[in-house]
Amino acid sequence: MVLITTNTQVARCAIMRAIMALSGGMDSTSLLMRLLSEGYEVCCLSFEYGQRHRVEIERAKSNISYLAENGISVDHRIINLESAMENFSSSLTDFSEPVPEGHYESSQMKMTVVPNRNAIFSSILYGHAISISITYDCDVVVALGVHSGDHEIYPDCRPEFYEALRMAFEVGNWGSERVSFLLPYLNENKESILVDAMKSLDRLNLDFDAVFTNTITSYDPDNEGKSSGKTGSDIERILAFHSIGRMDPIEYVDEWETVLQNALNVEIEHGEKI
Repeated sequence: MVLITTNTQVARCAIMRAIMALSGGMDSTSLLMRLLSEGYEVCCLSFEYGQRHRVEIERAKSNISYLAENGISVDHRIINLESAMENFSSSLTDFSEPVPEGHYESSQMKMTVVPNRNAIFSSILYGHAISISITYDCDVVVALGVHSGDHEIYPDCRPEFYEALRMAFEVGNWGSERVSFLLPYLNENKESILVDAMKSLDRLNLDFDAVFTNTITSYDPDNEGKSSGKTGSDIERILAFHSIGRMDPIEYVDEWETVLQNALNVEIEHGEKI
């Protein structure tokens, strides 16, 4: 069976239902807006796993509240995995390890990998999806905002990983024929994800800056929740906003012109090393 990556391949019910991981970052937020604009009833799970950038969950809550203020209801649940994952070897969960700065493709960025994270999240999402399917007698999609730009550093963002998960979950569950993965950004990049978000928000009649102010991508925000502008995830985000001709509405430790110039310099330096 082919891994589902586009909405046209998804079996339709009277009510289209989706469950997704909402981190509070730009990718999952864009995915949420896409699903809502296409008419899905969405359940979002945010995972607290002892990450140093846990402010992302507060940002996710802020967007759920923003949607509610605009008449859009989303079931949002916080799943606490801190006791299970806080000791995983990663600079995102080990506060004694500094978060590396620079280009995402640098080998040091592997320090930001959280072992087996997406497998754990996907397993929980799939269990919820099976249960929703049984409760409402319907098909359900498990939607994730993973994309090709993350494949080099994060092995659990690769297509073959999700194909292997799909096969394992189908073998290990009754009723799995009614659950499918939806990975619409699999072959996209940060720029195209933002463009997609703009289209979705336009259809929903929602404000782009208001939504993305309620997100964070930095792995190393300060105590006030301001993005550092220097981690690999920051650099990618800054360059993506620049590429679509917009200033990122979130707060950075430095002014936008400063973080943008740093991101451009990092990109140039990385290109010269290749």
